[in-house]
Amino acid sequence: MSAPLLSVRDLRVSAGPLDLVDGISFDLGQGEILGLVGESGSGKTMACRALMRLLPSRQVAVTGGRILLGDDDLAALPEADMRRLRGHALGMVFQNPASHLDPVMRIGDQIAEGLRLHRGLDRKAAWAAAIDLLAQVGIPDPARRARNYPHEFSGGMRQRAMIAVALSCDPGILIADEPTTALDVTVQAQILRLLLALREARGLAIVLISHDLGVIAQTCDRIAVMYAGRIVEQGAKTDILRRPLHPYTQGLIRCQPGEDGGGPGLPLPTIAGQPPSAGEMPAGCRFHPRCPRASETCRREMPAPHALEGRIVACHHPLTGEVP
Repeated sequence: MSAPLLSVRDLRVSAGPLDLVDGISFDLGQGEILGLVGESGSGKTMACRALMRLLPSRQVAVTGGRILLGDDDLAALPEADMRRLRGHALGMVFQNPASHLDPVMRIGDQIAEGLRLHRGLDRKAAWAAAIDLLAQVGIPDPARRARNYPHEFSGGMRQRAMIAVALSCDPGILIADEPTTALDVTVQAQILRLLLALREARGLAIVLISHDLGVIAQTCDRIAVMYAGRIVEQGAKTDILRRPLHPYTQGLIRCQPGEDGGGPGLPLPTIAGQPPSAGEMPAGCRFHPRCPRASETCRREMPAPHALEGRIVACHHPLTGEVP
């Protein structure tokens, strides 16, 4: 088996005394799409912003672990070195393109800026490359549209433009944070098909963040399930979706439309309770207050991730040998 393109080991992100991401580990292979899934507030976005070293404030910092990209540990790189890698080695598509595209700058100029900064192209060559990138992401009449401002694009087109910005310096890894949020189902499907096509054409490795298992099922090769800042289960997509081992993963799957109990006219099943906030983490397993299988051990001891049936699971009472 070839070495992973990116290896994350025991990554910890903290805001003062609060751990927002608590010791997660995963690998990303060349050309692989890894789905990072979980409820809102589980730490998905914070973990991936840590990979880019683009955390939301000075009070939030990487406080432990390693982020290994080739010979570089991104967690320890000086900021000047990290700036050179952003865009060139790692690109990111943010959740809300309207807030990450400059409203007073033409779309073509926003793409060309990175090309001039990281690839040293002159203004004319960068503009031509920006038009070509807009064509690659499916923007019609790209030469004309490159002169538009973000407010002149639809939501789906803004997302495509954001993908073009992220790809402008030809990164090997793309981090896509909820790239289909707030898009209608037709445009959502188009964006997912675009990501798959870009993976095939460029050999991109992608980390896809989503709370929607339907999106994950359509696109990903492997899945890592996050809860309260920790990864509770990870493995091949087909293994996890067909027979989850962690009760939280099982609950997420059952909450999807078309799964158990969600027939016409009936409410969807839910997972009882709410995820804990960072300042109110329960002792032991963080899922135990919501888990129907919780025991005294769960309330007392944090389960360690361990290999089981070809995947990694952190649970004292995994769902082995059971029908999902």
